[in-house]
Amino acid sequence: MSESNNNLFILAGNGPYDNRGCEAITRGTVKMLKEFYEDPSFVAISHFQNDGQFQAQRKSELDPSIRHLQSTRPQRRFDREWWKQKIKRFFMPAAAKRDLYREMLPFVPKAKAVFSVGGDNYSLDYGLPRLFTDLDDVVLGRGKPIIIWGASVGPFSRMPEYEKFMSQHLKSVTAIFARETGTVEYLDSIGVRDNVSLMVDPAFFMEAVEPQNDQKPRILPGTIGLNLSPLMAGYVTDGNIPEWIKLSTRILTRIREKTWRPVLLIPHVVSPHSNDHAFLQEVMHFYNNVDPEVQLLPASFNAAQTKWIISQCDIIAAARTHATIAGFSSRIPTVSFAYSLKAKGINHDIFGNTDKYLLDPKTVSPETTVEKIELALKETPLIKEALAKYLTEAANMKITIFEELNKIIAF
Repeated sequence: MSESNNNLFILAGNGPYDNRGCEAITRGTVKMLKEFYEDPSFVAISHFQNDGQFQAQRKSELDPSIRHLQSTRPQRRFDREWWKQKIKRFFMPAAAKRDLYREMLPFVPKAKAVFSVGGDNYSLDYGLPRLFTDLDDVVLGRGKPIIIWGASVGPFSRMPEYEKFMSQHLKSVTAIFARETGTVEYLDSIGVRDNVSLMVDPAFFMEAVEPQNDQKPRILPGTIGLNLSPLMAGYVTDGNIPEWIKLSTRILTRIREKTWRPVLLIPHVVSPHSNDHAFLQEVMHFYNNVDPEVQLLPASFNAAQTKWIISQCDIIAAARTHATIAGFSSRIPTVSFAYSLKAKGINHDIFGNTDKYLLDPKTVSPETTVEKIELALKETPLIKEALAKYLTEAANMKITIFEELNKIIAF
């Protein structure tokens, strides 16, 4: 990567590529900006669980225009670094914010803008989004544009005082490009309007990459892709993972019994703290059936390869949002196991409703899952028509996004 390049962009706040959704956001964003600007280069500063994970991602990066950095967030709670940061945040809050992103700071003066990427960071799904409000403050304090990019934001309504704080904070950022109208409407309801624009999730623009022949999985005709995650246990079985494994096994069994179609279990996040592949291995163990038409996809495929694999299925039913986006952007019927604003918002923007091809956690069962899959298969022509319309609108929207960015970024 050439550091002297005039079109340098910082992509900050994302998670590791072990989360294929995080990788898809980066790939889609880079693709878009390469279409907009001549020979851009990128510094990506992300939050990793450990240094080994960071080093592996840095060394395996396929795009020479991307340089990876690691934030200095403490990697273990209650260790020495964790306590040092807590104390510093209390006595010197501005310095503590700078410390989190100190690896990024030398690049900020050269950058055209900093994009806060990550999809749903500005929400309460993972606790208070302090890491990301700190990022905004650091960048704004250096006089550079900070752009919340392709995100779902909020809701914060279950914490009214914090919602007031976030309303003021979000008004202060340079721009918010929301990935679904639900976010635009929520922001409007808390008074955040003037800096908000609509886009689609940048992962829609990531190109699928066919695995090489020696790696390519055998995808049987008529395959149903199924992505289930350990994260869903928090919404379906009150966090009881063993119960969620048993329920997932019954879902798999019911799909096979009712549809007689092959099933490909597809992991989309393989992070140490939330590993779809390990979870789906447990489901396969409890399935305990010598069934050649049920396969578990290895964890080795990157985001673009996984998108290609999903595109070869007749349908995908998925818990991870970016597994559903891989399905939507590949124009195949997609059923969403939804637990947040983002999945409901994206479904609403594509189909005009939030329930037809979507399962709320309260309604997840083997029977309801099969019903949604069978409905989506039956209505494949309607779904493909809706997806074609949405993707055409998304392509046209890129022109508007480019115009908005040029108002923000001084060239």
